[in-house]
Amino acid sequence: MTGNDAASPDTALEPFTLEELLDALAEFHAEPLPPESDLPEPLTVLKHRSEAEFSACRSLLTGDEDVERLDALKVWLDQEFDRLAPIIEVRKDRLRPSRWYMEYSDVRLCDNGRLVVAQSAAQDPKPFDYPEMADPGHDLASLRVELELRGEMTLSHQALDGYLRRSGDYELARILSLLQVIESMAGMRRALQRRQVSGHERPSLMAETMNSFRRYLTLAERHAEFRFPPLVIGVGVSGSGKSRFTRTLVGRLGAVRLSSDVQRLVLHGFNPQLGSDDLPVDIYTREATDKTYQRLAACAGILLDAGYMVCVDGTFLERKQRELLRWQAEARGLPVLLVSFEADDETLRRRISKRAVRNERDESLSLAVLAAQQDAFEDFTDEERLHLVRLDSTADNAAETLASLIEEHIRVL
Repeated sequence: MTGNDAASPDTALEPFTLEELLDALAEFHAEPLPPESDLPEPLTVLKHRSEAEFSACRSLLTGDEDVERLDALKVWLDQEFDRLAPIIEVRKDRLRPSRWYMEYSDVRLCDNGRLVVAQSAAQDPKPFDYPEMADPGHDLASLRVELELRGEMTLSHQALDGYLRRSGDYELARILSLLQVIESMAGMRRALQRRQVSGHERPSLMAETMNSFRRYLTLAERHAEFRFPPLVIGVGVSGSGKSRFTRTLVGRLGAVRLSSDVQRLVLHGFNPQLGSDDLPVDIYTREATDKTYQRLAACAGILLDAGYMVCVDGTFLERKQRELLRWQAEARGLPVLLVSFEADDETLRRRISKRAVRNERDESLSLAVLAAQQDAFEDFTDEERLHLVRLDSTADNAAETLASLIEEHIRVL
């Protein structure tokens, strides 16, 4: 099925929230391929798609400035294909015979009752030869392009963070900018094809389609820019507020959030969407904790290499755990910030008790865990204090303060 096909009655869908849409995408992409599937070379597939989009756009352009900008984008694409070839090739087993947006081409995305994207798998004015197999990352790339074109940056940031958390496919981040540029070119092509179909009888429509083309082009250029991402390490005992406040960094600053709780579950083969209640094994052994922080470090390194700001959420009771994560940024010459989330004992105990009651857990055991964490915490070294800010999570404006501190100390914006 291609973007030219209309949705069939049995695939017509009610509007999605972003969370529902990400659940559907991750589930769709996790479906195994039939055993007899003959997989093509992913680099060849992706290059063919890129060349087809570029050639279609180039043939429909007349303005010298637009042509020059498109040609510059092509140079960047060629360089990225050379640089990322080994990474693209190892994703061969992730190729899928269809894309979610092409199976459900009438999808609508709503946010708080507001229609954000309608038919996000934009219909092609003219038939286009899509590859039969594609990396599932195209779905996320297409979604983010359409959101950002509409100025929905917060939702785009949340889409990136939410999809990676659900799929666990953090390696996708390495090629996501490339895919987003290709999907932006698809938007350019559709705009130019609409102009061609409309002819010269409606000048206003021609102007509108060229404006749409240039918005996609500008978006592609932005995704092709070099980024210098920071690493934020959120430190604090249970109940300190680190999880709640680090989530705000996703929408506001575009960070990808790595949670020790989530990665601990993933390492033991559990679905992080289902939580950690009533697990059949102990996932908090010394060995499990060491592997969890190694996993956090590995994912952080991948995301930083890909140019994405990373915010890690964990207790980080031990200096060696903090050093392991800090090294991921420092070894790459990237800025790092340690944020110590703090609250008075009364507040910590109240939060822990409330959480235990809500989750139907033993309150006394939860409070005992808090006390053990406080006893085990290793104080920050003089070197760590060079990168450290302390945040009172009980303050009314704590979320704003956190974002401002990051913008000031690391100059994200």
